[in-house]
Amino acid sequence: MFDRLTNRLSRIMGSVRERGRLREADIDQTLQEVRLAMLEADVGLQPLEAFLTAVRQRAMTEEVGQSMTPGQTVVAIVREELVRLLGTAAPLNVRARPPAVIMLFGLQGAGKTTTAGKLAHLLKTTQRKKVMLASTDTQRPAAREQLGILAGKVGATYFDLPAASDPLLLAREAYGAASRQAVDVLVLDTAGRMHMDDALMNQLQQLREAVKPIEALLVIDSMMGQDAVATAKGFAQALPLTGLILTKADGDARGGAALSVRHETGVPIKLLGTSEKIEGLEDFDPNRFAQRILGMGDITGLAEAAQRAGLPQPKKTKPGGGLSMEDLKEHLESLQRMGGVSALLDKLPGMAGSKALAMADQGMGDRELRHMVAIIQSMTPQERHDPSIIRGSRKRRIARGAGLDVQDVNKLIRQHGELERLTKQMGKRGGRSALAALMGAGRRAF
Repeated sequence: MFDRLTNRLSRIMGSVRERGRLREADIDQTLQEVRLAMLEADVGLQPLEAFLTAVRQRAMTEEVGQSMTPGQTVVAIVREELVRLLGTAAPLNVRARPPAVIMLFGLQGAGKTTTAGKLAHLLKTTQRKKVMLASTDTQRPAAREQLGILAGKVGATYFDLPAASDPLLLAREAYGAASRQAVDVLVLDTAGRMHMDDALMNQLQQLREAVKPIEALLVIDSMMGQDAVATAKGFAQALPLTGLILTKADGDARGGAALSVRHETGVPIKLLGTSEKIEGLEDFDPNRFAQRILGMGDITGLAEAAQRAGLPQPKKTKPGGGLSMEDLKEHLESLQRMGGVSALLDKLPGMAGSKALAMADQGMGDRELRHMVAIIQSMTPQERHDPSIIRGSRKRRIARGAGLDVQDVNKLIRQHGELERLTKQMGKRGGRSALAALMGAGRRAF
């Protein structure tokens, strides 16, 4: 996520952090490098200049000059001002008399319908809410069909009147159905257009007045850069928005929209789309987000992703508490639910610009996960329990079943042996999760 900006800022901050002395010229040079990096990331001039001015004023204080570690102090200032630029945390609010209504607005192609499904999944898994999905898009029947499919996938209730052609009727009927069915949250998708126009805005204003949502969220495509900022400003002027959802953040190498949109609109970013997977939506926390941009990682976010994915603990079905192949398969599948290798590495400190992250961005890490799962699925229960019995003919059979080569089977068996050894060691040191071993071995493997 935002790899180009993260790589540049990580290198800049890394060079500053180790300095034992900083002159005014050093600070100016550092800020010029930061300025160029953020301009290349498509950050708007107004928020950028405000950010740099604040950093320079604080960096030139006597406190920095007298610090034993001035470089680290300046890095801390950059992080704090980056957090200030991103705004304060604004958690999603569903504290209302049920059904609490969340309305999603946005241009066509921004990802509203997919985001509605992800939001239902997030509310169900993190807040245990009963969610209903409904759409007022009467122009694109396929969008309503897609929403129905997503509702079934995430276990949410779905409401539709296939013959209805009035968005207001759909909204009111959906609200009534949600009330009758004791739904906690009604997520209402709305129609989009290729461009903003008066007809769309009038319709959205009427819908908002009809159901009075507790959250009115604008879904914007972060890959649009400054066009996303312009879109957000246009919607914010026409509608009373309560928050923003940035989608496709995993595909945006620059990050300018995320760093500009809150400053330009005054509307807080509430959620961030981090992958195409149904689990790929997370709460936006400015402090953790700033750390990730600066290459400091987001261990809290990683732990939350693991919890949402339902990361299993080893069953310890093997003598001595070892890690069976079945345990390994469950961990690999959980990593896939967490967004894959790239999403995991993105949250680890110091991974910006690393070979591992570069390989994951090319899909190599996620492909390897899929291959490992396929190999284990081709094993018999006995082989999963005791991989030592897997020899020549068994390896060939497993490879054929997975559609891979014998060399791939050999590689997995070696990796399993290393993971099992690490799991046993960590168990002796205090029983840390096998995820730690898996992550450690994964980083070495790359």
